[in-house]
Amino acid sequence: MPCPLNVVKCKLALEKLPSDQILIVHLDKGEPEIMVKNNLFEMQYCFETIYEDERTIKIKIFYENDKEL
Repeated sequence: MPCPLNVVKCKLALEKLPSDQILIVHLDKGEPEIMVKNNLFEMQYCFETIYEDERTIKIKIFYENDKEL
């Protein structure tokens, strides 16, 4: 999927998701991964890598209200 669409689709899914739920996303490595992770950081979401290989990455996205800075 083209890079800007990855970010848009993640934003739309997160807007519909209750704050106590998680979102699992599969991305191509490289620019799609970087753009989505940068956007998540800007939106103050946390994320963890669940699976990764040479071409793809699977991340868990969640919102943590009491993050320590």
